[in-house]
Amino acid sequence: MIRPATTEDLPALQDIESAAGEPFRALGMEAIADDDPPSIADLAAYQCAGRAWVFDDDGPVAYLLADVVDGHGHIEQVSVHPDHARRGLGRRLIEHAAAWAAREGLAGLTLTTYAEVPWNAPYYARLGFVTLGEDELTEGLRAIRAHEIARGLDGWPRVTMRR
Repeated sequence: MIRPATTEDLPALQDIESAAGEPFRALGMEAIADDDPPSIADLAAYQCAGRAWVFDDDGPVAYLLADVVDGHGHIEQVSVHPDHARRGLGRRLIEHAAAWAAREGLAGLTLTTYAEVPWNAPYYARLGFVTLGEDELTEGLRAIRAHEIARGLDGWPRVTMRR
């Protein structure tokens, strides 16, 4: 079941993030696999704002963090523990975020992701997201991309998508 994240969930979200990074290693993306999970403070900011949800199966096994960026719900992170992958949990969390965005009067969802990772852009395209061209990026999305570039995430092709 999907529910709001609690303070007690936050260490588990870090564990999910670390585990979810491991499959990137098989693609030669060691830097992504080795990237630190979000800090407890960063996770707590989403949790306190009511923009962190978990899929609970006797404890969190997947989670989604959302922001509001230029009138859209922005999926900052969605991660599923590999032991629970391929069961539709990520899709269910994304649909939950879409319902939240609609309730908030937002125009849809946006995200940034890796273009060539099978469980990234191709997956989101199957869920109805379309890749935006540079000329379609809003100021907020440009700022997110600049931050990602500064963090070194552009060692592999990235795209911005909207649904």
